[in-house]
Formats: sequence, C-alpha cells, structure tokens
Amino acid sequence: MSQAKTPSVLFVCVHNAGRSQMAAGFLTQLAAGRIEVRSAGSQPAESVNPAAVTAMAEVGIDLSTQQPQRLKAETVEESDVVITMGCGDACPVFPGKRYEDWQLADPAGQGVDAVRPIRDDIRSRVQSLIDELLPGAETVETTPQETGGTQHEQ
Repeated sequence: MSQAKTPSVLFVCVHNAGRSQMAAGFLTQLAAGRIEVRSAGSQPAESVNPAAVTAMAEVGIDLSTQQPQRLKAETVEESDVVITMGCGDACPVFPGKRYEDWQLADPAGQGVDAVRPIRDDIRSRVQSLIDELLPGAETVETTPQETGGTQHEQ
C-alpha cells in the first residue's frame, strides 16, 4: 500500500513581502508539516514588510528571518495548488494544477493596524484551504504565546 503524496501549495504575490509570506506562515503553522509550503513573488522585494512581520508575531508566527523569493516556473510546476494574490498574469500556467486568485488588500506601505484585518482574512482562507486539502484533519492553533515556525521556500 503506498502512502498518499503530501500536497504542495505555492503562494504568489508581486513582492513576496506581505500577503504571500503571511499565507505561507499560517499554512506552515496550521498544517504542521502535512502540506509542503512555498511562496514567491514576480518582483520580489528586498525584505518582508515590517508591518506583516509585526502582525504575524502577534499570533505567534515569526516571519523575521524570511526572505522574498523570485517566482520560477519550476516552483509552479512542482506545486499542486497555486494561490495568486494580485500578481496578474506573471504566474506561469501548467495543466493539471489548481489555481486560485485570492482578492486581498495589499499591505504594502500600511501600518500594522491596517495589516491585521488582512492577516485575519488570510488565516481564514488558509484554514479553508487546509480543510479542503486535508479533510477531517485537525489544525494547530496559533496563539501569541507560541513561537513561530519556519517555511520552505523555493
């Protein structure tokens, strides 16, 4: 009997500095290793948005060591699910992949007060994604007391 393949998810936004980093952080934490997590950007920024880092730290996820990554066709090809967040046509399309476009406000240039509702929306969407990819599985709750996890990026 063969073991089921671990699903993989790629989060893509333009700069890979806010939305996609927060989504990857939540998926890494909540799926607890049961889903392979990637994030990238079509035009990666120099660093992760400080307001996103602060907002995620409030829920126990540390993005401070993450670095924005450039989107590569191979990364898309290796992923089962590709979630885009405002990157337009920059994401290559491969047959047999599941694509979703999450319409989310852009946290770029926003303070932490404006980023919190975006963070909470992303968490809800990530939870729904986990429920779809891992039906019946329990997720790990995030609390401010927990320390953040790491994520796999390509």
